[in-house]
Amino acid sequence: VYSNYYLPAYVGKNSLVIACSYSGNTEETIAAMEQALAKGARVCVITSGGKMLEMAREKGLDHIVIPGGNPPRTMLAYSLTQQFFVLRHYGIIRDGFEKSIAAAAELLEREKEAIKKEALELTGKLVGKQLVIYSEASTEAVSIRFRQQVNENSKVLCWHHAIPEMNHNELVGWAGADKHIAVVIFRHKEDHERSQIRMEINKGVFQNYTPHINEVWSKGDSAIARQLYLINLGDWVSLYWAQKKGVDPSEIAVINMLKGKLAEMK
Repeated sequence: VYSNYYLPAYVGKNSLVIACSYSGNTEETIAAMEQALAKGARVCVITSGGKMLEMAREKGLDHIVIPGGNPPRTMLAYSLTQQFFVLRHYGIIRDGFEKSIAAAAELLEREKEAIKKEALELTGKLVGKQLVIYSEASTEAVSIRFRQQVNENSKVLCWHHAIPEMNHNELVGWAGADKHIAVVIFRHKEDHERSQIRMEINKGVFQNYTPHINEVWSKGDSAIARQLYLINLGDWVSLYWAQKKGVDPSEIAVINMLKGKLAEMK
């Protein structure tokens, strides 16, 4: 996944580029899309409208239009599902993914109240603390999503890192930590055996500086189900946190200001 103005150098005529932007006006996605077309890559667009939809129609590109008018972060499931269908359409993945997605949806519905209860309890342990998020590298996307949701919905700064990489640098930085830090560790029973050992050792280090260490374990029979389970729980935490702070989770005035200033400088 690339979220930048430039494409990797290896993109060429034999590449499939999925250009995904909810608004269809994300300037770095448009810039990368234009480069992909110039390199002769196959481009497929997923969006609700904007300039990207105009480009897709003008150039006869494969495209999927998803419902518009919502905060982009609330439309993750729509975008993700369409990306799976695009990958199947081009023969990159097999048909079985529909069953995995359906099973994940059933899991979330079945566990809905338990997820909300755990999320509310976790929120109570995080409010007023400096949040640090960890996971195995294979689950880093969940950590990124949680960080972004806490940033936008809860209006809280936080950071994340992935194991094992954080063991080569950030772990040393814990020498400057204090008891105001609250740690959330996303975990799977399927995490690599060595990563699980690392996490246990890391917890021992964290405990030297803060008592606020929280492990969140996934549920589900597939990787997609387990990750969506954690994403769903993290999303609820961000909403409960906003509620406890008395802030509007949908308000993003500073992002709109930034986009306005960028538009003035074209």
